[in-house]
Amino acid sequence: MNTVLIVEDEKLIRQGIHTMVQRSGVPVEVIMECANGEEALKILSAQKVDVMFTDIRMQKMDGIELVKEVSKLKEKPLMVAVSGYDDFTYAVEMLRNGVKEYLLKPVEREKITEVLRKLEAELENKNLMETEDVKLGMHRMKNLMLGEHITEEEKTDLISRYESQFYKEPYCVIVLPRKALSSDAGASTSGHLVILEDVYGADVCFLEEKFIQPFILNELPGVSAGISSPHEGMESLQEAYKEALNARHYSFIRGGILYPEDTAPRRIPDLFRQQGEKLLEQSAHERRIQLTGTDKTEDLVKEWDAFFAAAEKEMLTVEEFFDEMESGLSELTGVFGEKANRDLPEGEEKTEDTGPESVIMYNSLVDFRGAFMDRLLEMHEELSSRKEENRSDQKMKLAVEYIEANYQSDLNMAVVSNYVSMNYSLFSYSFKQYTGQNFVNFLKEIRIREAKKLLESTDEKIIEIAQKVGYDNEKHFMKIFKATCGVSPSEYRRNMQHI
Repeated sequence: MNTVLIVEDEKLIRQGIHTMVQRSGVPVEVIMECANGEEALKILSAQKVDVMFTDIRMQKMDGIELVKEVSKLKEKPLMVAVSGYDDFTYAVEMLRNGVKEYLLKPVEREKITEVLRKLEAELENKNLMETEDVKLGMHRMKNLMLGEHITEEEKTDLISRYESQFYKEPYCVIVLPRKALSSDAGASTSGHLVILEDVYGADVCFLEEKFIQPFILNELPGVSAGISSPHEGMESLQEAYKEALNARHYSFIRGGILYPEDTAPRRIPDLFRQQGEKLLEQSAHERRIQLTGTDKTEDLVKEWDAFFAAAEKEMLTVEEFFDEMESGLSELTGVFGEKANRDLPEGEEKTEDTGPESVIMYNSLVDFRGAFMDRLLEMHEELSSRKEENRSDQKMKLAVEYIEANYQSDLNMAVVSNYVSMNYSLFSYSFKQYTGQNFVNFLKEIRIREAKKLLESTDEKIIEIAQKVGYDNEKHFMKIFKATCGVSPSEYRRNMQHI
């Protein structure tokens, strides 16, 4: 439990109960004391208290009057009466007003421990039920958030039905790539995180504002996401979602965690803007589609590379990029059928979405570009019935040797493709054909393999090992290691020491 309040006018008794609570073995973060009911009521009106011990006979406001006033509060603590009077009338009056236990003075330490354990279990059950109620309400309010197929009357009905289960404090909406969170995400938020999975290709989270920064630090290293400004009440849900979705579109292009204030278009030279507009002309659009399946592989790659490079430099607006991708994906599906509509990453289930929402299932433009070009070139190769002429096993062998020798550095596919003098997109496709996996996973396997060796053979700190195998962010390394190996680096080291 977080907070215990002890209301007792006799200082020695008050301090004695304080000490017994501390030594009970039940974890309590804050223990507060006050001498009468008036002081207690001020505290309870200003902050949440989990458990309150109160004497009955006190000056200014006694315990009976205090519990009556507490019963009127929105946030009520679990209450325990402590009295020197073995009077049935007092006990009945206190219990009638919501008191859970009635203890007689002198209070025994064992009795305090017994009561605290009982109340701790009740608090945990209450928190679990409240969390489940919030989750149920949130999942039923998906239509309210999206604003789809819902009348004003239905909206009013939903708000009136679930408002009591909704966040009481300011909350934020977070839109992030599909499956970007670990299975135990939200542990640091005490269950206040609610996740709606696969909302038009993205996962949508709801979280109280006070938990946002710890959540970003612990759960989102390396993740690009959009976060709304703080909002209050269900009536703001749709607005908050729109803010987060718009910020997510910008984070897809720019990377990192972005808020509404980070979504202003960047100012670029007029010449660059004009070049971007040319890439949106119908003739340029048609070339990107119609070159697929021809013998002009280099031209196909150059057209798409130019488009993605322009998007990355924001020579196109974020809105223009997503509109063009929606149109391009739709036409590729129409021309080339089901093969063009397969989900891009390996191992993912298929999706019917081909619009801009499905694009943001990827972490960033870099990730989407690689997956899209892999699929496009595979489709292109099969349609033209021949292997890509420029693919070179010798270059791929050289690339693998370079990765093995330089995995400790800030390595990415652009660096390696430049090293072997090969077009970025063609390199991505050829590398996957040669190694059987994409560049990111191949590099990750090497780094994790070397990290295991260091964990087994050295006493170096985890942060030092992370840096030695190419990870500047210790938390990011630990998250990837656990996802790959099933255990944390520390657990792996302990396990290997017992073999």
